[in-house]
Amino acid sequence: MYRPPDCDDPSLVRLLDALPHRARRSYTWLIRREARWLRLPLGVGLIAGGMFGFLPILGFWMVPLGALLLGEDIPPLRRLTLRAVAKTQYWWDAARQRKRRHRVRH
Repeated sequence: MYRPPDCDDPSLVRLLDALPHRARRSYTWLIRREARWLRLPLGVGLIAGGMFGFLPILGFWMVPLGALLLGEDIPPLRRLTLRAVAKTQYWWDAARQRKRRHRVRH
């Protein structure tokens, strides 16, 4: 299991564990203290681009990614983002379990 530095949140660890190696490595590089100069504008840019998610290439997926990056420097945003990740994973697991039960019955 992948464990990012200074991370004690199980939902974030699980999310990062599900990502491809290149994405995990990029996230680990971006959360370093020295990368703050890149992390803040990138996070704001991702959130701004996500607001235009109805356009091709840009997408609503950019908003939570930007929030994760900004959350490294803004603790209240980090708590909200990690809570949203945990709830989304709970919802996803419940939906997959319902689908499995439905398949078994039919």
